Amino acid sequence: MGLVEEPLRLVVVDDHQMVLDGLKAMLEPHSERVRIVGEAGTPAQAVTEILQHEPDAVLLDIRLRGSSGLDLCGEILGHRPGCKVVFLTVYDDEQYLYQALQLGASGFLLKRVRGSELVEYLTRIHDGEVLIDPALASRVAKSAARIRDGEFWPGAHLGITQRESDVLSLLVAGMSNRAIATKLLISEETVKTHLRGLYRKLEVGDRAGAIAVALREGVYR
Repeated sequence: MGLVEEPLRLVVVDDHQMVLDGLKAMLEPHSERVRIVGEAGTPAQAVTEILQHEPDAVLLDIRLRGSSGLDLCGEILGHRPGCKVVFLTVYDDEQYLYQALQLGASGFLLKRVRGSELVEYLTRIHDGEVLIDPALASRVAKSAARIRDGEFWPGAHLGITQRESDVLSLLVAGMSNRAIATKLLISEETVKTHLRGLYRKLEVGDRAGAIAVALREGVYR
């Protein structure tokens, strides 16, 4: 009689209880392949759960309330180098993907993934693959071609994402948050989120500071 394969042991991390509940419901029909052994809403809780349960993989978002999933990724792998860290996020910025892979993440998936797909991806990642959501894969290939040709989005060397670069260019043009939101077809709250990211990465405190850095660095003229 062959050995029965144990299900992959998973800890899920998200700062929205609704997302955690949704993931549990989505993965419940596949419990013979993936079993959630812990959940957390903050980085501190996540580390506690991971040290206690020693999971095979951790599923987490890029952004957690008041902190960064990227920072948590590094901390997790510091505690458990063999653990597979997989990002599940709505943020499809390529810069986040690159940062995640540089930190040692094993997967970068978007939250529109279906339950059966997520189980398949997690299984393949557990077996040693590094997986990128198919919706991002083609864009990454195009970015690689641009990098090869010496092209990239303005401000990439400052660590800002492509979407943050779009926001910064409109900021330099003097647009208000509402005008930026209308131009980029996003909400004003999303604009504010991108601005907070810009201020942090450019080490400034306001719009004027961000514009000054952009002009000083020759990002936009």
